[in-house]
Amino acid sequence: MAILPIIEAPDVRLKTVSTPVDTFDDQLKILVHDMLETMYDANGIGLAAIQVGIPLRVLVIDLQPEDEDAEPEPCDHDGHHHTHQPTKREPQVFINPEILDPADELGTYQEGCLSVPDIYADVDRPKTCRVRWQDLEGNSHEEAMEGLMAVCIQHEMDHLNGILFIDHLSRLKRSMALKKLEKARKAA
Repeated sequence: MAILPIIEAPDVRLKTVSTPVDTFDDQLKILVHDMLETMYDANGIGLAAIQVGIPLRVLVIDLQPEDEDAEPEPCDHDGHHHTHQPTKREPQVFINPEILDPADELGTYQEGCLSVPDIYADVDRPKTCRVRWQDLEGNSHEEAMEGLMAVCIQHEMDHLNGILFIDHLSRLKRSMALKKLEKARKAA
């Protein structure tokens, strides 16, 4: 299994419209496994295959809710001793997802993206939507999504159509975000 390099804006590959998956084989399972490992390694909650350079309609999402039942773990990653609530891993895989009847009512959520590191901006999206998708075996599923899950699935599905969350911003805000990204890169 492998942690894959994540493509970052303004890489033109992120503008690719991904193609549907038609073969549900071991290769697809390996891709999904690598995508999950890559997402966890980058502390993300969602990843589209195109973000690791593979133009297929495949998404992985794990909102990693805090695990209420777990013992808080002592943590010292920033030099300060404190405890943090461990998260539960609940990976979900969406293959060939499509959005059905998005709500008219919009919600605003501050979004970020592993392909646009350290940039966050408010994006308006439908508050709820129904999603139809296939699993790793090719079986179809359909479910109503709301809250963070609705935001996340719409954000990740944009990737499949070559759209980044900053593309939803005004031209000025988008160019400011890309300048900030460029500056951070130079500093690094």
